[in-house]
Amino acid sequence: MATHRLTVQQARRIALRAQLLDARRPVDLVHLVEDLTYLAVDPTSAVAPAVDLVAWSRLGNEYWIGAVDDAITDRMLFQLRGTVRSMGDLPLYLEQMAQWPQNETMRQWLTDNAEFEREVLALVEAEGPVLAKDVPDTARVPYTWGAEGWSSRRSVAEMLEALNMQGKLAMVGRKGRQRLWDLAERVYPQVEAVPLEEALRERVDRRLAAEGIARKRAQGRSGDGAWWVDLPGEVVQVEGCDGEWHVDPELLDHADDDFEPRTALLSPFDALVADRPRLLDLFDYEYTLEMYKPKGKRRWGYFALPILHGERFVGKLDAKADRKEGVLCVFAVHEDLPFDGATTDAVHAEVEQLAAWLGLGRVDYARSG
Repeated sequence: MATHRLTVQQARRIALRAQLLDARRPVDLVHLVEDLTYLAVDPTSAVAPAVDLVAWSRLGNEYWIGAVDDAITDRMLFQLRGTVRSMGDLPLYLEQMAQWPQNETMRQWLTDNAEFEREVLALVEAEGPVLAKDVPDTARVPYTWGAEGWSSRRSVAEMLEALNMQGKLAMVGRKGRQRLWDLAERVYPQVEAVPLEEALRERVDRRLAAEGIARKRAQGRSGDGAWWVDLPGEVVQVEGCDGEWHVDPELLDHADDDFEPRTALLSPFDALVADRPRLLDLFDYEYTLEMYKPKGKRRWGYFALPILHGERFVGKLDAKADRKEGVLCVFAVHEDLPFDGATTDAVHAEVEQLAAWLGLGRVDYARSG
């Protein structure tokens, strides 16, 4: 039985504090990643890549584009599939790497391509770090997907990803937009793996602390397949929301503390908006990333940024960085409810900060509307 009841306002404040989106700023990038547990990786750069935009939303203009890649090169962070994590968390993933993959189809593909794997590792050992384009595709069984099984160089990309997931290869930086790969033994520190069950428990504890408030989920997301275990924390009910929620105890203790709000523009891949049902339940905010929709079916734009103002999401910013012209093009500021003067000023100020951070000379609102 739930022993606590929270107002929606309290629940929102817990979520925002956990995601470091109140007025406080994290001290640096590594501590930010440790607190959030991961940054989502997506190369789409209509405005900026996901890791950079998520970091900027918390750290502000002290953060520079590419700092995540710099931290990976300096061995402070590491990339695991679609996430970037603190190198200090590596012991929590080593056992899982050793057991990957559980998927029988992938396991069979790797078995069929054992010689391909040996050739890739030998090449990296001799010549690393290497780019994917440096790796010959000698797969005995090509990696295929799609209705016609199209697989142009997909086998190389999939093998590199698989060896990363197994802890045999590590990303060490980028050359342009391409990732550089080296042997993990030359990159990762020599640390002892945390046993898998213990690691999963610690990871789920930290994910709850990073989300603040969450429902139990049947399976993980963003690389954390640990939500099948019983969620820790305090069981609560939230007014107007069905079912039980779990709250990090430390954040629950501060649910009534003064809250210092701010305005923020978020990446579509931001963890705060990634769980769409939770977003709708707690913030009464509907959001969909529409980059995969035909232009005529989009409501908010190709890469609309959620707009957080204080304790509420108030709209979406449809914008694109025109780096050639040095302009942040604003196609629309979609208002979920009509903005008052203070909200308009705060959102425009944040848009100006975004343009300055991107190194763009001006904001073009002429394209808005």
